[in-house]
Amino acid sequence: MTTVDHPARDGTGGPARRPVRVPFPVVDEVARHCLQEAEPETVHIEIHLPGPLDRDRLTAAFTEALRRHPRVLMREAPGRWYRRRYEWELTPEPDTAVVSFTPPGRDSLRAARARCLEAAPPLSASPPVRLEVVEGAGPAANGGAGPVAGGGAGPDTPTGTSADPATGAGNGNGNGNGNGNGTVLFLTINHTALDGPACLRVLATAAELYGGRDNTPAAPPVRSPDAVEPGDAGTPSVWAPPARVASGAPESTPGNGLIVTELAVPRRPQGSPYTVNDQLMAATALTVAHWNREHGQRPRPLRITMPVDDRPRGADMPIGNGTRLVEVTFSPAEVDASRMGELLRRTATRTRALKAADRPQLGHGAALLTAPVVPVAWRAAVTRGLRRAAGPWTSTCLLSNIGRIPYALDFGEEAGRARAVWFSAPARTPRGLTVTTASTAGRLHVSLRWSRSLLGHGDGAHLRDLFEHYLHATEETGASGR
Repeated sequence: MTTVDHPARDGTGGPARRPVRVPFPVVDEVARHCLQEAEPETVHIEIHLPGPLDRDRLTAAFTEALRRHPRVLMREAPGRWYRRRYEWELTPEPDTAVVSFTPPGRDSLRAARARCLEAAPPLSASPPVRLEVVEGAGPAANGGAGPVAGGGAGPDTPTGTSADPATGAGNGNGNGNGNGNGTVLFLTINHTALDGPACLRVLATAAELYGGRDNTPAAPPVRSPDAVEPGDAGTPSVWAPPARVASGAPESTPGNGLIVTELAVPRRPQGSPYTVNDQLMAATALTVAHWNREHGQRPRPLRITMPVDDRPRGADMPIGNGTRLVEVTFSPAEVDASRMGELLRRTATRTRALKAADRPQLGHGAALLTAPVVPVAWRAAVTRGLRRAAGPWTSTCLLSNIGRIPYALDFGEEAGRARAVWFSAPARTPRGLTVTTASTAGRLHVSLRWSRSLLGHGDGAHLRDLFEHYLHATEETGASGR
């Protein structure tokens, strides 16, 4: 066991020692350089449980879960301007209250969801995570979201069950009151320090401590043999500026907007060379291409960022920002719903090649940029300048597929196990749009999150409907091989 695993405690067993410090990894440093108050880099996790939770027991369980994953208990260490690294300072206990409780009330879900987007937990206090518990939030069968009117979808585009685009919440009747016997957990994460899968691991530990039931991760699904032909000479160049998501009806207030929806997991023929992740990728590409056509944007290659996470999901899962980012590129001619089978096979070829590639989390350029050879303040200025200059080459949007939630998230007999889990990733411009998906209890939970400087609530509802339409199309025309 290392001192990183077990940082110095409070000196009760001997003289107090200086807290253990850990240099910022590359991902953390780049994110720290580029913080913006107008668009906080938060990750939101939303878990719906069918029953109530005891306040004291949950607070104790979550606090103990933090201790069992001590890499979460960290804050940014102070330092002089000429230091060459940012450092995390590991703490034995939380610096502040981490768990809060919100009683049932009108629009309580909407307000809690908005708080997840509006402010990131500060890096100066350990841990950079907050858990808000909305009590009496109603049954989770509808994902806290009632059927509402659609947002102007295209021809033959069905309207699904989703959060109200005007309020961001619902309770099965579309009014967002959230009254009932259930509970919704909202976890807000400062993405400079941690990512969603790492914090879900902490929540799984808390569930096991609270309910006394096994939350060991399920075995990953068995994949069919790789039947995709190697090589893909038609991949568009990564040096050409990709398409941007066309501006819709932006809002005057800064920050992010969010809409969540629950769909069926798309079907695919047995033995298909593509996965559900490839269907999600194809649906995302078709959605953005459709949106851009409607808004008169000239066709350009689409480049979609996709996080890849190879970490184990057990209790020893490395905590932090553990995903690496790859980019899947499509030419305008390839994004064609009438040739869905071809699009899915091409997508599978590219995603599997990218997942197999051995590369740093943010590429070799970021690793070089964060080398501690000059003061970190100088590197911060250079990084921000390069980010602005590289804006036209930033990917079109981000698709983050968490996949099947590997934990039962079982909080015991009274509270029950999770029936719905939503994630959302930051949607800062120039990218401005993220799609995050996860599946629980045989259902697909989708979050669309956007920059308000790019899109409005009505735009989000329309994009949601387009996504549902094209995801359904992947199982209909994909099966025929066209």
